[in-house]
Amino acid sequence: MDPELALRLTELVEKVGLLRRDMQHRADLDKYEGRLARIDQKFFALAECISRSDPDMATALRTAWQLPARSLAFRNAEHRKKPDEPES
Repeated sequence: MDPELALRLTELVEKVGLLRRDMQHRADLDKYEGRLARIDQKFFALAECISRSDPDMATALRTAWQLPARSLAFRNAEHRKKPDEPES
């Protein structure tokens, strides 16, 4: 998968996962339970399809959906580890 596409997809899944988590914490999840269950189904079907060609990406997406704060923290840590590129 194209690295930029993978990054954008992961970011999208994290944001939706964070929204779902916030809804759970505010007890708003009951109101949207059916819709979120369908999103969950579609997401896991997507992850299964991606896992056929890129298992690591599928794992990253599943983590972003189920544990969005953890996924975001790991991405931020990886970003900080990258050496600063020298300016030309």
